[in-house]
Amino acid sequence: MIKINRLVFCLLLILCINSRIKAQEFPKLNSYITTDDNIKLYTKKSGKGPIAIFIHGGPGAWSKSFEDLGGRNLESQLTMIYYDQRGCGRSEGSINDDYSLGRMIKDIELIRQKYKADKIYLIAHSFGGILALNYALKYPSHVKGVILANSTLNLLYSVQNQINYMNGLLRTGYKVTDSSQIIPTFKKAQSEFIKKDLIYKLLSDDRANIDLLDSIDAQNPSEFAFATNALQINEYLKDYTKITDQIKTSVLVITGKKDHAIGEKHFKSFDFPNETIRKINGGHVLYYEKNKEFTDAIFQFVEKEENNSSKQKDDHHLRLRNY
Repeated sequence: MIKINRLVFCLLLILCINSRIKAQEFPKLNSYITTDDNIKLYTKKSGKGPIAIFIHGGPGAWSKSFEDLGGRNLESQLTMIYYDQRGCGRSEGSINDDYSLGRMIKDIELIRQKYKADKIYLIAHSFGGILALNYALKYPSHVKGVILANSTLNLLYSVQNQINYMNGLLRTGYKVTDSSQIIPTFKKAQSEFIKKDLIYKLLSDDRANIDLLDSIDAQNPSEFAFATNALQINEYLKDYTKITDQIKTSVLVITGKKDHAIGEKHFKSFDFPNETIRKINGGHVLYYEKNKEFTDAIFQFVEKEENNSSKQKDDHHLRLRNY
């Protein structure tokens, strides 16, 4: 098997696995929904409580590793909807190579409609934060709350952070002179990091965590069409921290104090009007290595939002009765 190289671009980009399946070979299972442009998206609904759609990272990862490594512990209080983005995991690739931000957001909206959820929580990991933020901007009336778990809202910032971190461990001096040099410079630094057998440190200080993650991701049947196309789409390279002040819904930011993939201080550039920040002493895969703290943070956030929603409904009914 070809070795999984998970960080050639930024976060959880898997380059190639030689276990692949063609679009026409996808099984016709109830867990697939068909989009308006006739693409089959893998989805899975499990759990009880308010509905939350999980948006995985990458670009080019899938939802299974999150689900298997602790994500399903959220199902005791949330109805989780896992899905693989088009061109990722068990979902089909776009027929016309449409992986635009608008198209990816529309897929999330179609999933919401499919499961007949008026309002949803969004739980986004890593690159998925960009999709979650933009969905919340376009469909604010359908969002109860946004949960950004180790999420980037500026890919180029996160790549630069990784270069700086690798320089520190390697005692090298890789520099980026302009934005066009970020990816080539990252690849050079990463090559040295791999030679030193340190690549796991971008995600976790514990190699065993990443070995387990890799063993699950080795099952990924994707042809990585989204990953290949995303790198050519300028929409994904923008700095979305600049528009965080436009999100009016509640936002929970879960950040790892040792998250070298995103940047330990990246959250400081967020400017959400209604923001809760939860710092956890761990790396990029907090959902596994610090699962209890991770799930507790989400449960507390959801409970608060649900209580606020109930109070608002009660106040509304009271006003109607007094009218």
